[in-house]
Amino acid sequence: LAVGCGSKVVTAWATSPGGCELVQSTTDCTGRWLSSVPGNLRGETEELLLDDNTIQVLANASLRSYHQLRHLSLTKNRLELIEPGAFLSSQGLHVLSLADNLLFTNYSLTAAAFSALPALRTLDLAGNRLTEDMVSVLVWNLSSLESLSVARNIIMRLDSSVFMNLTQLLELNLEKNYIFEIDQAFEGLQRLQRLNIAYNYLPCIVEFGLTQLRVLNVSNNIIEWFLALESDDLFELEVLDLSHNRLLFFPVLPRQSKLHSLLLKDNEVSFYQRLPNGTSLANVTVQFLLIDGNSTNITTVSLWDEICHSNLSSLRLLDMSQNQVWYLPEGFLAQMPSLTHLKLNQNCLEMFHLSEGDPIAMLTELDLSQNQLAELGAEADAGDVLPNLQLFNLSTNRLRVLPPGVFTYTRKIATVDLSHNRVDLCPQPAVAGEAESAPCVDIRGVETLTHLSLAGCGLRGLGGHPFQGTSLMHLDLSDNHQALSGELEWLQDVALTLQVLSLRNTSLSSTTMDFSAFNSLVRLDLSGNSLTSLPTSLTVLELRSLDLRDNCLRALPLDVSRTPLGRSLREVSLSRNPYNCCTLGWWDALQRVEGLHIPDRQEVTCSYASRTLSPRALPEPVVWSCRWQTADLALLYLVLALPTCLTLLVAFAVTFLMLKQKLLKMVKSRCGVSSPY
Repeated sequence: LAVGCGSKVVTAWATSPGGCELVQSTTDCTGRWLSSVPGNLRGETEELLLDDNTIQVLANASLRSYHQLRHLSLTKNRLELIEPGAFLSSQGLHVLSLADNLLFTNYSLTAAAFSALPALRTLDLAGNRLTEDMVSVLVWNLSSLESLSVARNIIMRLDSSVFMNLTQLLELNLEKNYIFEIDQAFEGLQRLQRLNIAYNYLPCIVEFGLTQLRVLNVSNNIIEWFLALESDDLFELEVLDLSHNRLLFFPVLPRQSKLHSLLLKDNEVSFYQRLPNGTSLANVTVQFLLIDGNSTNITTVSLWDEICHSNLSSLRLLDMSQNQVWYLPEGFLAQMPSLTHLKLNQNCLEMFHLSEGDPIAMLTELDLSQNQLAELGAEADAGDVLPNLQLFNLSTNRLRVLPPGVFTYTRKIATVDLSHNRVDLCPQPAVAGEAESAPCVDIRGVETLTHLSLAGCGLRGLGGHPFQGTSLMHLDLSDNHQALSGELEWLQDVALTLQVLSLRNTSLSSTTMDFSAFNSLVRLDLSGNSLTSLPTSLTVLELRSLDLRDNCLRALPLDVSRTPLGRSLREVSLSRNPYNCCTLGWWDALQRVEGLHIPDRQEVTCSYASRTLSPRALPEPVVWSCRWQTADLALLYLVLALPTCLTLLVAFAVTFLMLKQKLLKMVKSRCGVSSPY
């Protein structure tokens, strides 16, 4: 908890008699198993936190000692009742949090207690099993409220009577209820700026006319139509979230608004001027029959033409991902000259056209991934195509080539994702029998490019200098089985800048591959290959992350923990390799490296006599067997020869003693000389 800064400010936690923690004017009694409010706390307490206790009743005398109280939190208790006089001594309360309790049981008495809070600004009633009628009673006298949350209750229908007196309300949270109908419930909330109705059951929104609203979140409903009121009034709306609904058409937005973020992710949006069978619905209209009591109103809407009347000049973010868009109508993006982020991924686009002076020249992020793009169109000799683009995602399409020089004029491009397309990099190595080289993507000379993904592109043998003139820091070449020939000369142009390199599943088997030039490399992925030993050149690098999973490694170097690599590593993945259970000295050494994390530690196994074992708990017989197998052979031979030598020596000694007399006589008889007495 930050309570001050500078050497002159010294504040320490203190403990109250009830076990609560005190700091300045805050008392924290969270999770103390309290069944009532402690009465022996400091009277000058301004913030009292009683969350996660077992309080059932807030009695009239519970807060009598706390006249300075401004913030009271009782979330996650068993609160069923707040007695009418509970707040009489704390009428200056500004924030009251009562989420996740049982206030539905005595809501009328609790409402009477709320009437003594004329200064209350924020009230949280989430998760109390409240209906709309209960909410109406509880907030009836709280005209000072600026923020109200009734999320996670059982509200089903809202009308003008529920929030009638909340004239100062700025923020309202209604998410995760069961709301299926709203009938002029917010028209009287003239100051309301933020409205959250996410995770409900609204089928449509028609005649939307909350001009003062700035943020509207109606995501995760079942909305099929969004129609704003036909009016020339200026709407203050800045953010509209319609994601995760069932929208069939692009929403009919206010004609004049300040909208800068429009979120339409995960709907069923499409355009119908041109259909795949060649027909057109350009002039087709839809009529909405609106019945309000005894009055009936018919609204006629054109499926596309209506959007042309909306002013989207301030729109900066448009997310239309996960829809059914297979083309963009002519002039659609021209209405959005301020657009900086465009997400069209996971649609059905077959073509996207780039041109000089494009109305989306302000784009910094363009995501066209997971479509059916076979061609990225561009005018011949077009200049200044997307000059501000920084991120370009084209992954998972059917592209084979990009327009020549497409990156020449993207002066700020930093990240390009071409993964899972059938593209090759220029220059292409000459292939015997082919008159012309295959189409390729040329990124040479793109100085601003730092992140490039070419995973799963089916790259053929890389050669020459495909990255010349770039300053790549992140490069993903995974899932390209024919890209590498065992040498890395074609990477030398980025050896000094490359920090992250993925060579996962690239059929690597050579252990002589030289990585020593990549001094800046901090993360390397070599998983899914056929390496039988760790390349020696890796041990001199100061990597922080190394992935060696799914290879053919029997062991790592015994001294790996003492190399520059072992000292710098902070994360290493090692599972799914056939390690030898009898050569695990390297494993024990890695366990002792301070600060090293092995995320797949539990999955690492070793092999012994066709058995798969865990190196963390080898059976004792296996340990002894391995000791015999790995013992010093010279010592083993010495141990085996020693008993034989001792046996021979004893046998010789015994034989000598038994034959001593005979041997002496024989020597004397042959060599001895008689002497006179």
